[in-house]
Amino acid sequence: MVAKLNQTFRELFGDNPSLLVRSPGRINIIGEHTDYNDGFVLPAAIDKAVYLGISLRTDDEIHLHAGDFNESFSIKIAELKPVARMSWPNYMLGSAAQFVKRGIKLQGFNAVLLSDVPIGAGMSSSAAVECATVFALNTLLNANLDRLTMVKMAQKAEHEYAGVMCGIMDQFASMMGKKDHVIKLDCRSLEYEYVPFNLSGLKVVLFNTNVKHSLASSEYNTRRKECETAVEWVSAFVPEVNSLRDVTEEMLDKYVLPKDKLIDKRSRFVVQEIKRLLDGCNDLQHGNLQALGRKMFETHDGLSTMYSVSCKELDFLVDHVRNNDAVIGARMMGGGFGGCTVNLVNEESVNQLVEELQPAYESTMNLPLTHYVASIENGTEIMQG
Repeated sequence: MVAKLNQTFRELFGDNPSLLVRSPGRINIIGEHTDYNDGFVLPAAIDKAVYLGISLRTDDEIHLHAGDFNESFSIKIAELKPVARMSWPNYMLGSAAQFVKRGIKLQGFNAVLLSDVPIGAGMSSSAAVECATVFALNTLLNANLDRLTMVKMAQKAEHEYAGVMCGIMDQFASMMGKKDHVIKLDCRSLEYEYVPFNLSGLKVVLFNTNVKHSLASSEYNTRRKECETAVEWVSAFVPEVNSLRDVTEEMLDKYVLPKDKLIDKRSRFVVQEIKRLLDGCNDLQHGNLQALGRKMFETHDGLSTMYSVSCKELDFLVDHVRNNDAVIGARMMGGGFGGCTVNLVNEESVNQLVEELQPAYESTMNLPLTHYVASIENGTEIMQG
């Protein structure tokens, strides 16, 4: 990737980039739909990443090129705004705009982007692009921003230029990842700790359904509202409750279940999932990946039957590995209604699992099944320069 990026940069701009940054995609082991409920998440950066080559210019122009699409885009700094006709420049432009908003003098720059993060598979390629851009500009402009500040700027880029009101997990995992560790992130305080993720003899395998149902965004907003409703009902009696993070199942029994079974089911999943994540971190601290794997299956069942954000394709993939001794844990990953399942699989059984699962899925769903084997790597870092 580095050699290809340097070559493309030379062809376009006449020289090697002065800086080359790698910023990874992410997986989330457990803790789904807990972020906007002030809960915890457990993401990790992976070996699939975006690569950004960049050099400053002497004028006020920004010249961007996406090697994967063979598309180029340019704009003047004074004219920075979201682009309607193509989406990829927005992640970079939105990131650059954050420096202007902070009163940091932005210079024109040339940039080439390459990626091996699968787009639309739920590994947060957009967050990786934002983190790469913020990190690279911070270095070249000598802005001396700390990583947490850069995480927040990358998240703002997504909000303001891509129009997606995402939580902070994706950018946090991409920027702050640590090899062979997951990040236990408190989405309320942004306090975090690295938890060892020793996968000796196991591999993280992602199976991509290659489907994205149109329900995803509308149902996401509905779930947020359902959770907020439960919090309102509980806080009317327990004023110190500000989010589902503060709610217990006893409170749900008392104040939510009698009023609305659906709201109870949605909020109960989140309350259980927050506890499941904390227990799962305890499993990891004791090296008990089998126990963590069982919790991953429990999470999937909750997302499917209680939170109702799964789909037949995701359920098929989880159900087909549930009784396979080579798979210690599996669940849908991400917002739902498509994307990937994340699986913990015995290393020597990966190929056999793919050979069994692929024809079964493809004949039943009439869709291709793609897979990725991921390792846990460092977050955003300089590769060259």
